[in-house]
Amino acid sequence: MTHPAEETADTGRGSADRGSHPLGSAPAQRGGLTAAQVAERVARGEVNDVPVRSSRSVREIVRANVLTRFNAIIGIMFGIILVVGPIQDGLFGLVIVANTGIGIVQELRAKKTLDGLALIGEAKPQVRRDGVAQQVAVAGIVLDDAVLLGIGDKVIVDGRVTEADGLEIDESLLTGEPDPVLKNPGDQVMSGSFVVAGAGAFTATKVGREAYAAQLAEEASRFTLVRSELRSGIDSILRFITYLLIPAAIGLIVSQLAVERHDWREAVRRMVAGIVPMVPEGLVLLTSVAFAIGVVRLGRRQCLVQELPAIEGLARVDTVCLDKTGTLTEGGMDVVELRPLAAAPLGTAPDHTLRPDAPLARHVLTDRGVLQQALGAMGRADARPNPSMQAVIDAYGTPDGQDGWRVLEAMPFSSARKWSGVQFLEPHGTEASWLLGAPDVLLPEDHPALGEVDELGAKGLRVLLLGRSPLPLDAPDPARQLDPLALVVLQQRLREDAADTLRYFESQRVQAKVISGDSAVSVGAVASHLGLPGAEHPVDARTLPSDSEELAEVADRATVFGRVSPQQKRELVGALQSRGRTVAMTGDGVNDVLALKDADIGVAMGSGSEATKAVAQIVLLNDSFATLPSVVAEGRRVIGNIERVANLFLVKTVYSVLLALLVVICHVPYPFLPRHSTVLSSLTIGVPAFFLALAPNNEQARRGFVRRVLRLAVPGGVIAGTATFTAYMLARADHATELKADTSVATLTLFLVAMWVLAMVARPYNWWRLTLIGAMGGAFALVLLVPWLSDFFQLSLVGTRDPLTGVGIAVTAGILLEVVWRVIVRRTDES
Repeated sequence: MTHPAEETADTGRGSADRGSHPLGSAPAQRGGLTAAQVAERVARGEVNDVPVRSSRSVREIVRANVLTRFNAIIGIMFGIILVVGPIQDGLFGLVIVANTGIGIVQELRAKKTLDGLALIGEAKPQVRRDGVAQQVAVAGIVLDDAVLLGIGDKVIVDGRVTEADGLEIDESLLTGEPDPVLKNPGDQVMSGSFVVAGAGAFTATKVGREAYAAQLAEEASRFTLVRSELRSGIDSILRFITYLLIPAAIGLIVSQLAVERHDWREAVRRMVAGIVPMVPEGLVLLTSVAFAIGVVRLGRRQCLVQELPAIEGLARVDTVCLDKTGTLTEGGMDVVELRPLAAAPLGTAPDHTLRPDAPLARHVLTDRGVLQQALGAMGRADARPNPSMQAVIDAYGTPDGQDGWRVLEAMPFSSARKWSGVQFLEPHGTEASWLLGAPDVLLPEDHPALGEVDELGAKGLRVLLLGRSPLPLDAPDPARQLDPLALVVLQQRLREDAADTLRYFESQRVQAKVISGDSAVSVGAVASHLGLPGAEHPVDARTLPSDSEELAEVADRATVFGRVSPQQKRELVGALQSRGRTVAMTGDGVNDVLALKDADIGVAMGSGSEATKAVAQIVLLNDSFATLPSVVAEGRRVIGNIERVANLFLVKTVYSVLLALLVVICHVPYPFLPRHSTVLSSLTIGVPAFFLALAPNNEQARRGFVRRVLRLAVPGGVIAGTATFTAYMLARADHATELKADTSVATLTLFLVAMWVLAMVARPYNWWRLTLIGAMGGAFALVLLVPWLSDFFQLSLVGTRDPLTGVGIAVTAGILLEVVWRVIVRRTDES
């Protein structure tokens, strides 16, 4: 459809050509601003220049991923090895590149998508300047501009209507109200709404940061990271390790220099070998990998994860706040009942004698088949059906007019009239006007059908009256002689997946709450239809207490809230969080932005406003509410598996710290070089942990990540470190000058103990887990047996007594580990 303003622009005559625009009779501001007036406003800064910064800059992303505590620790150690050599002792430095690269690539990928979701999008509004309609950029609108509107146009800035020809504005993304609002000259329009019918123009009264949508977006679009218990837990461990590193490094280097008096390079290498394993570098890398792969998996389901930890966050939520419009319901409506009406009471029947046409018998008119034919014919006659008429078309529409109903004249729905009508030549040859609209407008106040209408309305249903009048549509009041024939009962169209998704959350002990700007009755009806517990007692937000404690009590107790303002949505989310709840908020409108921002996890619909997509951590690009269980499942896989393999990494941290202390106390060379730590970490932790982290896992997320993993890591690390140092000291007593042989025995012992820990963490076993454990054992055997590999890693087992002693010590340590596993871990599970 050609925009009215485009027609004006095409003529090139501006306001002189009144006939090219349906609003040609509009007075006053038809010419709009002049070029000079626009220039004045630009000079004063009265322009619509709102920089929407929805994500971090590339520089910030790179800096945040490069300048980390983890990279600093490993980077310094790697730099030291580059100085003292050899390069094979610096293999651990590759982890820096991998971890940093994954983080940067994933955030840049999300940024590319996120930056495409500007608040107003790439709309090209039309303004009238110097009497000519022209397209300008969103940022090019200035104060007092005459902005033109047609069907489908967005309202870019706030303003006052100056011209209107049946102009109807959908403000559902601002208020939650599903019904369009008829606008007349002098009425206000707000940015974030859009035109659904008619045409018009308005004068821009607020531009830039003063506009309503811009104010919401500016407050909401500041970048924040989702809180991740996994990441914060790992960061806490790293912080604690950092405090240990300084005294441990000083102690190690002093002791190693004292031991290796004639080879300071060897002393430095062994000092680095003692410090690097203390850092669970693989755990940080693996967490990033698991999140990134989760993002890719969810991307295949049309789910955009804009911050990596959001996957974990949604898996931990215990309360999901849902906006009705766009989340539980779709944009359309459905006909749920066609209810024929009984004959009008005596004295109220319409006078059919005003026309010579013999009226059809009432029992024929109220036949369900005839009513359905009439409704289908009315739908065909409407060139621009509103949602209610579209529901009628979906229910009763036919592709052609072969049913005998011939359209003579049609009058589309108007918010002012509250009805639409079609004048037909009916199949029986009679002429009549059929009207469909609001019962309270078309029926007299005392009509008994209004009682049924009120009952249905109390259930949150929308009711239209279908009636037949002998008067033509061009009569002064076609509804005056109306014979009411049936009630058409509609309800907002529910998403097919909404009920199943709500049941899923209920089964997972996640409480769902519906918070909407629509009427409480309507919201309660939708929630009840979906089987949401507590929906029968909806709360009107206009009655909510102002006291924070009282509000938290109501928010905690109630399930459905209606007539909720954007600020109240935010307050309800905060009230739930004050009760210790982890809250996720879903929504699609500008009115949801503040609540989405404050929630622990914000979920936006792909077809919703750009503002919501800019601030949400998760965007459901296909608008499918059923995708949320997949996000929860993916989060649980990440959480469960990372928690599982974290035991491997932290056992290593504990035994590394213990070995460093024992070396300092006993004044002996550190048992390993960095290359030994690399092969041990790779075969017993890094490679197997990668596969374990990606395995299916449906364990429910629990709080206390650090506490649970330390219950096994601390005693497990103490056992592993003690066993390794015991074997090392026994080997030294046997041949004090053969440091390579002593290191080899210590490496063998530690490998066996670490493999035992891996075997415990990998339970329950299946074919691929047993294959994984066997492959790691085979790889270590190759390192010991293949000459060039054993030379590269400086490993050589001398004789049989020391290696067998190491094996015996490892078996003893494994038995102690099993005791710890059964006692401590079971207590953890019970708690």
